[in-house]
Amino acid sequence: MIVKMLGLADYATTFEAMKTFTDQRTAATADELWVVEHPQVFTQGMAGKPEHILIPSDIPVVQVDRGGQVTFHGPGQIIVYTLIDFKRRKVSVRELVHQIENSIIDTLADYGIDARGDDKAPGVYVGAKKIASLGLRIKNGAVYHGLSLNLNMDLTPFHYINPCGYSGLEMAQIADYVAPCPMFNEVAERLTAHLCQYLNQKASS
Repeated sequence: MIVKMLGLADYATTFEAMKTFTDQRTAATADELWVVEHPQVFTQGMAGKPEHILIPSDIPVVQVDRGGQVTFHGPGQIIVYTLIDFKRRKVSVRELVHQIENSIIDTLADYGIDARGDDKAPGVYVGAKKIASLGLRIKNGAVYHGLSLNLNMDLTPFHYINPCGYSGLEMAQIADYVAPCPMFNEVAERLTAHLCQYLNQKASS
C-alpha cells in the first residue's frame, strides 16, 4: 500500500486524477491511499438531490460518480482516497465499508474519542453527531473515492445542506473533543496506518 500526502489540492483536478489512475490500473498495480485537503467545495453523489442544497452560496458544487448524496469538503478536513483493487480482497462491499469505518473509529480512540458506525447510515458518529463520511465507487473491480474526517475546520457550510441527505444532521470534528487539536499530518498518519492494517487483512499477495 502506497500512501501519498498531496497537501491542499483542487477537488476537480484530484477527481480527474483518481479516475485516470483507476482506468489505467492493472492487476499488478499497487494500491494507493491519497491524503488531501480541498478548498471549500460541495460534492453531490449519484443519489444526490438538488433540494438537499438548502442555501445558495459562492461555494462550488461538483457532481461526482460516488455513492451517497451531498457533502462538504474544506481545509481542516482529512480526506483519504482509497484507490484499491476490490477483486484482490475477499470481502463484500459491506465488509469493506466496515473496515474503513473501523479504521476511523480506531483513530478517534487514539485520541480518547468514543465513536461508532451505523449500518443504516454509513459514516462514523460521536453520539448523534457525524464526524466522518464515506463515499465509494467500484468500477471494473477497483475502488476509488473514499472518506473524509473532520479535524479542525469551519463547519458552517454543513448548515447550507442536508449532509448526506439527512435533514438536521449535526456535524462534529476532532477539535470539539481534543485540546489542543492534534496536527493534520499526525492524525493522517495514524488514520492511514489503521487503514493499511484493516485493508491488508484479506488482500492476496
